[in-house]
Amino acid sequence: MGWKMGWVLAMMVWVGCMQVPVGVGESEEVGGEGVEAREVFRGSRVLMGTRFEIRVVGTDRDRAERAMAAAFAEVARVEALLSEWRGESEISEVNRRGGSGPVEVGPELLEVLWRAIEVAALTGGAFDPTFASCGHLYSFREERIPTEEELEECLPRIGYEAVEVDRERSTVTLSGEGVRLGIGGIGKGYGVDQAAAVLRARGFRDFLVDGGGDLLVAGMKRGRPWEVGVADPRRPGEVLTRVVVRDRAVVSSGDYERYFERDGVRHHHILDPATGRSASRSVAVTVVAGDATMADALSTGLFVLGPEQGLAVVEELEGVEALFVGADLEVVMSTGMGRHVE
Repeated sequence: MGWKMGWVLAMMVWVGCMQVPVGVGESEEVGGEGVEAREVFRGSRVLMGTRFEIRVVGTDRDRAERAMAAAFAEVARVEALLSEWRGESEISEVNRRGGSGPVEVGPELLEVLWRAIEVAALTGGAFDPTFASCGHLYSFREERIPTEEELEECLPRIGYEAVEVDRERSTVTLSGEGVRLGIGGIGKGYGVDQAAAVLRARGFRDFLVDGGGDLLVAGMKRGRPWEVGVADPRRPGEVLTRVVVRDRAVVSSGDYERYFERDGVRHHHILDPATGRSASRSVAVTVVAGDATMADALSTGLFVLGPEQGLAVVEELEGVEALFVGADLEVVMSTGMGRHVE
């Protein structure tokens, strides 16, 4: 088994994700007899290096369009703030000044980094925002991996303990020269949460936000919770299982998203901070949690840990469940995951 890139969404009938212009509504009634007919409106845009899709349930097309446009604009704002690939972003400034003392940052980057360090501690460093100290040496488009010499040089710079987040002074300090922060493993989840906050502020209670596989679902559709189809890891187009949730985030990490194979080895984008190489204990992980920020970071860390160690972490966390596809392709779940799986 292996994961198809992203998620396939199932909402009563199985449909594939496709590019849909903002404001184009599905002519699909979701109300019953005697209930004002509601439609599912949906739109998508390319943001944060992936395709964001939003679906909202409502009766007013114009109102839905405006809300989705505002939510997409919020994701674009978050991207400008958090992307280490943008030279003008706050996190790029922190990386440029690494090792030179505290750097004052805004409240959002401070919060995201605080939560990243929290998950790093929970997973014993399996999730680590300083992975970028080695991660920048990879190019999956060019099929480039670092040499042993390059890894030997960058590995000592990986370690979340080198990051000091001072919430009182609103500063971030990197303790070593050459230490680089990357929040690709948590930033997209934060973007999803922020988009959902915009939709709620505009009065929508039934919606889905999908940031390239980082999902947050709220409320109901057709009188029942939303269904999220988890694609099979090694059979593209096939469904592994369906997850039924309400007011929860569902996030996956897998070795299928960005990878190439060389000499029988799959090199993918989820790096083990201990080795600097692609993690090998899992094929895919799905996490259900209260918000997408936490689920995003946890899915990466649990993937690196693998089923045995990962399950031990999940069972200690309140409100978090997980499904693992191990390197042997065996599927294992946390104690409470079964109530979400159909």
